[in-house]
Amino acid sequence: MIVVTGAAGFIGSVVAGYLNHIGYQNLVLVDDFSREDKKSNYTQKTFSFLIDRKQFGEWLDQHASDVDFVIHLGARTDTTEFDYHIFEDLNVGYSKAVWQICTQHQIPLIFASSAATYGLGEFGYIDRHNVVSKLQPLNPYGISKNEFDKWVLAQHKTPPFWAGLKFFNVYGPNEYHKGRMASVIFHAFNQIQEKGEVKLFKSHRPEFEDGQQLRDFIYVKDVAAVIEFLMEKKPESGLYNLGTGKARSFLDLAKGTFKAMKQKEKIVFVDTPADIRDKYQYFTEADMHKLRAAGYTAPFTSLEEGISDYVQRYLSSGSRY
Repeated sequence: MIVVTGAAGFIGSVVAGYLNHIGYQNLVLVDDFSREDKKSNYTQKTFSFLIDRKQFGEWLDQHASDVDFVIHLGARTDTTEFDYHIFEDLNVGYSKAVWQICTQHQIPLIFASSAATYGLGEFGYIDRHNVVSKLQPLNPYGISKNEFDKWVLAQHKTPPFWAGLKFFNVYGPNEYHKGRMASVIFHAFNQIQEKGEVKLFKSHRPEFEDGQQLRDFIYVKDVAAVIEFLMEKKPESGLYNLGTGKARSFLDLAKGTFKAMKQKEKIVFVDTPADIRDKYQYFTEADMHKLRAAGYTAPFTSLEEGISDYVQRYLSSGSRY
């Protein structure tokens, strides 16, 4: 059996669907399944068990001999939440418990870290272990992810294989429930449908023009493909960046969404909200040499191709993956 935590959420549900598509049917899906707006993300998947997040530790301890792999994607991901205690419980404490059970029973483990750990990029965006303790994340979410990464690197006893994935800006189907935290593509699509325009944040730094803030946008289907690769090949354990290795502007993203929708471009710039302005990353770009050196050779979906697929196959019809 393969366990996927966070299976009702965005990335977790896509990973579960991807595993179904390539032949894995014996899945254990773990999450808080009480939210109605997430049900469509998992009800059409093929799985053996649905396990509530609060019962997962006990369940895994009892069924460890039947579990071949744990893919731990469950987390609190709201970068605008500033109560660190919320993240400490879900992103640090819960993840430590999963790690310890996987270590005790020698179950391979993949878990979600984040590019939010890199902060302003003072030490670059390179997934070397020796910089993790120096990183300065900009918000409690990023801090919680980095605290768990630091804890993992200090452990002498580990699962037989482990990988922590530093997700950059992931976008794609099954994020309908995420509200403010959904991708800019999701919001751009809805804004174009409603008002025929897209609102982008102004730049509040002189070295960046409006709309030229740069992020490494990665399509969620590529994330699932990398997880499959790591699960099957089990290269050297460690932290791995997961982006495309190519930063693109929010202006490129908006223009790509208009094109995918076959609509005329109209872009309006608005002030970045005050509560996140001083914690806003203006540039991220994953150094992907480590994953490539581990043997992952597949190309990453271009931003234009990803937007087109997302808009035309999913957003236009409200479909799930």
